[in-house]
Amino acid sequence: MATKVQILGTGCPKCKALTVNAEVAIRELGLDAAIEKVDKLADIMAMGVMMTPALAVDGVVKGSGKVLSVDQIKEALAGSAPSLS
Repeated sequence: MATKVQILGTGCPKCKALTVNAEVAIRELGLDAAIEKVDKLADIMAMGVMMTPALAVDGVVKGSGKVLSVDQIKEALAGSAPSLS
């Protein structure tokens, strides 16, 4: 089952930067993940986010109010990464 990564924000430059970082993290981890952009304020607020940009993994908010780095996103995705053993 693919991991669902959501970028919550209205399309500002920080939201776009977070999207790029998420794409890099997913590619570097080799995850089967789909990125979904959530840009409707009602949907963003329904997830409990008051500051954008925000990142959610499988519906769980992992960070909000700042652009997470590639490494921070990798950490948030770690539970979704395939086993290397």
